[in-house]
Amino acid sequence: MKLVMTQSNLTLRGGAERVLLRIAKRYDATIYTVEYDKRSTFEEFGDLDVRVVGKRGGLLPYGRVSQGISYGLGFYNLKIKDDYDVINAHVAPSHWVGKNNERVLWYCHTPMREIYDLYRYRLSLRGFWQKPVYVAGATVMRAIDQSVVRNIKHIIANSTNTQARIEKYYNRKDSIVLNGGVDRSKYSNRGDDRYFLYPSRFSPNKRQEYALRAFEKFSEGNPGYRLILCGSVSRDPMYRRYYHDIEKQAKGIRGVELRTDVDDKELYRLYSGATAVLFTAMDEDYGLVPIESMASGKPVIAVNEGGVKETVIDGETGFLVESPNAMAEKMEYVARHAGEAERIGRNGIDRVKRHYSWESFFRTFDAELKKTAKDKD
Repeated sequence: MKLVMTQSNLTLRGGAERVLLRIAKRYDATIYTVEYDKRSTFEEFGDLDVRVVGKRGGLLPYGRVSQGISYGLGFYNLKIKDDYDVINAHVAPSHWVGKNNERVLWYCHTPMREIYDLYRYRLSLRGFWQKPVYVAGATVMRAIDQSVVRNIKHIIANSTNTQARIEKYYNRKDSIVLNGGVDRSKYSNRGDDRYFLYPSRFSPNKRQEYALRAFEKFSEGNPGYRLILCGSVSRDPMYRRYYHDIEKQAKGIRGVELRTDVDDKELYRLYSGATAVLFTAMDEDYGLVPIESMASGKPVIAVNEGGVKETVIDGETGFLVESPNAMAEKMEYVARHAGEAERIGRNGIDRVKRHYSWESFFRTFDAELKKTAKDKD
């Protein structure tokens, strides 16, 4: 199988990048991207054929708007000249490669949230003079996006939550659901080192402030614990401002640590020693962090929103909560009931083995690739 993959950017170490890397390594795929920073993403991409296309920059300052335009144009105008069987598109708008190319299988991590489900929220973060530009840009992006998706034959959603968005925004009812996997052998449980962990890139929709409020409440009656927030920070000014705001909030709470340069080895170690893992993202499409938490034998305490409702079984592999205060209560519960935390951790490991292995993932994914490749016959 000759596989070409498209990805909007390779600048972070996140769940989407992990899935992309695993697929690319399996097929020795060629990857097309518009933005590639070897220093800030997984170093294993350096062993693959990564090709940068399109242009970044222009009159607009670096940020979500300029990125959207650059990424969109880069893939909308791209004509793949390689001999390939299938093009596997990933993070939007890299699926716009379907405009000029055939046999595209889109693994949809989510439709572009800035112009769909998070549109009003993102708009509220803009300054007065930025709002008209954002509205106009989003309107154009939606029109182009929907026209391209109409011509893509095969779509895989990473969760039922994402599948519902595909149906809502594209009126497509033919996607299938395939959850990303984890390599269980890389995770371990070395005990409880009295800290809570929330690993995720710093972003307003990841809501690190939610975890801070929960930890502050928990700490009132449970001194001596730490909260570790770790993840990458985009150089987009909006994300930089958010990180600095979280930094200021964290300074007022004893025991909070922020880490922005954590490699995989250190991340596995952090999972391994945590009391529990927190997850506070806003209506997350899927969420790999809860899966990694379960793979490490750790309870996950997550907001009761989005894809996490599909992966975490409340009371069995973790807890689903409705507020920072409720999160603090569950933090106290696992801190004071070591036996229950161990039971929940064992249940999580068992669930990962049964439902989130890469072997299971590729049985379905390989079949979808073969089905898409037949379109050329």
